[in-house]
Amino acid sequence: MATLTKTQPRTATASRETGGYPDGHAPVHNYLREPARTIWSWMTTVDHKRIGLMYLVSVSAAFAAGGILALLVRLELFTVGETIMGPDAYNQVFTLHGIVMVFLFIVPSIPASLGNFLLPIMIGAKDVAFPKLNLASFYIYGIGAIIALTGLLFGGVDTGWTFYTPYSKETVDGVLFMGLGVFVMGFSSILTGLNFIVTIHKMRAPGMTWNRMPLFLWSIYATSIVQILATPVIGITMVLLFLERVLQIGIFDPALGGDPVLFQHFFWFYSHPAVYIMILPAFGVISELMGTFSRQRVYGYRAVALSSVAIALLGFLVWGHHMFTSGQSPVSSVIFSLITFLIGIPSGIKIFNWVWTMYKGSVWLQTPMLYALSFLFLFTIGGVTGIMVGALAADIHLHDTYFVVAHFHYVMMGGTVVAMLGGLHYWWPKMTGRLYNETIGKVSALLVFLGFNMTFLIQFIMGSQGMPRRGFLGPRPRPPARSVQRDLVPPQGQALAGQPVGRRHPGVDARDHAAGPPQLPPHAARHPRSVRLQRRPLRRWRRAGRRHRRPGPGRDRRRSADRALR
Repeated sequence: MATLTKTQPRTATASRETGGYPDGHAPVHNYLREPARTIWSWMTTVDHKRIGLMYLVSVSAAFAAGGILALLVRLELFTVGETIMGPDAYNQVFTLHGIVMVFLFIVPSIPASLGNFLLPIMIGAKDVAFPKLNLASFYIYGIGAIIALTGLLFGGVDTGWTFYTPYSKETVDGVLFMGLGVFVMGFSSILTGLNFIVTIHKMRAPGMTWNRMPLFLWSIYATSIVQILATPVIGITMVLLFLERVLQIGIFDPALGGDPVLFQHFFWFYSHPAVYIMILPAFGVISELMGTFSRQRVYGYRAVALSSVAIALLGFLVWGHHMFTSGQSPVSSVIFSLITFLIGIPSGIKIFNWVWTMYKGSVWLQTPMLYALSFLFLFTIGGVTGIMVGALAADIHLHDTYFVVAHFHYVMMGGTVVAMLGGLHYWWPKMTGRLYNETIGKVSALLVFLGFNMTFLIQFIMGSQGMPRRGFLGPRPRPPARSVQRDLVPPQGQALAGQPVGRRHPGVDARDHAAGPPQLPPHAARHPRSVRLQRRPLRRWRRAGRRHRRPGPGRDRRRSADRALR
């Protein structure tokens, strides 16, 4: 009894100090408030959760900026000709839109934000392998973004986000800063990938084998491989472009003995694997959402996991399908086309396994699951159209048209961004300790799905009909109805000395143009409509051996009106 009376006060004291929790069961400290809530504590933190949130805020700001630039582009193309900006400003705006969206937002979006926050938690580690290197990667990303945006003060960039030579060598000096900024941000991507690979290999908790890792970690692991192997190529390419502009070394400029197609090989050797840097983490997010909201373990776990690695490796072998029209050999084009078809197999494995998971499970239609279903629809469209532009015959027609623009946005925005939104809703309570409004979340998911399709689905049709992308004037205006007055006016700038000029009405000689303003024929002055009706075919005949097509009632009325005018 004496022992009990001595321990009771200590237990009561411990309960008051821990807020009523028993000894050893007090909640872990809140990373948002401890060790301090000052700006300096956030700037110097090595906590992977805080660094992940700082990345999330940064990429969200880049996403907002890129979205505003996209609105300016669409607003300019709302009407034919100049609407809110001139051609030079338009080129700079859509170039900046691409650079901000690709290098500042999509590439670091899911790996740097959700990956940093969740990877150590999922493997049972206290933090990543190199916490200080993790913080350094964030600051390198910020420094590279500042250097890139400094190019706006030196004339901007109007080359497109691909920086194609030789134009990028001859244009304004803003290209130097943009290229240098991309080079610096590449180090951030490399260091982050290295940190993740070491963490997954060396810091998994006991019992966390490769076959038990969450599928999100498999996608992050495959993404890190691509980051380490591909990013140095774009860095070297930007350095070579910088040296060529500054020191006039002939690398890409044909005037100096260089080869501009070599730049395309270097650029796309990085940029196509970079597509998988963007989309592979999204695959991991969707795998987590499918398993949770289907209340079923993802079907074919090992196949889904290994397909991420297969996509990462095959992604290095298909850069040439961006260059079917660049003059590369037919044999190379055929090989790249076949490998492009091959890379669709591991992507299809994921799609079918997710669908089978839903079929075998019990689907719970919450906001994250709505984003996952949107991803399935949008990414499938983007993937199928990717196979289409991977075919040689189709790509020759569709290259540099709005079809490619729609395909790219269905993969990147309809894939990566939609998956990121679903992941944010899914892990939001874990990250903030607060719940979101489910009704507002569902309405937002529906609006994102409808708005995206209304914006980009029509671009497949525009591109298939030959509308080129990056055009300032927008769609070609529909030609007005032909009339006698237009046929009589000669084209501007052509000689009139007794030569047939343009198209003219029968019976009007070319000498009449030199004599003065063209005069209408007498019957055209009395009945101008009748002359136009004469130019319309009153009957349409099928090919030889086929039956005659009977004219409809509207055609009969036009014939009667024409006879009455005569």
